[in-house]
Amino acid sequence: MATHVITGAGSGIGAAVARRLHERGDEIVLHARDAGRAKELAAALPGAKTLVGDLADPAKLSWALSHQSLPDRVDSLLHIAGVVDLGSVGDLTPKTWLNQLNVNLVAPAELTRLLLPQLRVAQGHVLFVNSGSGLNAHAGWAAYGASKHGLKALADALRQEEHGNGVRVTSVYPGRTASPMQAKVHQQEGKEYDPAKWIDPESVATTILMALDLPRDAEVNDLTVRPGR
Repeated sequence: MATHVITGAGSGIGAAVARRLHERGDEIVLHARDAGRAKELAAALPGAKTLVGDLADPAKLSWALSHQSLPDRVDSLLHIAGVVDLGSVGDLTPKTWLNQLNVNLVAPAELTRLLLPQLRVAQGHVLFVNSGSGLNAHAGWAAYGASKHGLKALADALRQEEHGNGVRVTSVYPGRTASPMQAKVHQQEGKEYDPAKWIDPESVATTILMALDLPRDAEVNDLTVRPGR
């Protein structure tokens, strides 16, 4: 039975992936920002374990995890959590920059560092749910795009560093996906939100499971998923 550590399992793509892995009998460890959220996640998927730590404060993740029971092996670490706040470079404050960089880039790097021993034991898989903004940044998306461009660099470097240890690394670049985050983006853009126009989170979950389940003779490095409508 494989063990998967998942961030962002509370909604959208993360919730779809967690449910699919749970349904097929894998062990899932759901990351939560606080104890209350952890209780909610565990109740939604009976038998799931949880880890608590605030991704917005990555410097404290090591301390937080040191006071919790970690799995002996990690077959996959799925970085799906993310935040977005739009704004032009002329208007973005350091606080807005740092929040997105911390949650979207620094925290995934730190969580990966802390779980690398278990990933190496399992010859596991680190998967980063990036974004189309990690390949091309547009006006109003500077901070988010910078965090996601950095996430691509993290994944590319990690892949080379851990290849000899048998750890696979994948970046998935979804286009706009129907989720609470997308609703927030539309609100910030001042546009009406119609989830039917965008990718279903289940479709992205299908691509993620495909990458995870690929036989060991192959590895998906980068996977772009675009709206089909």
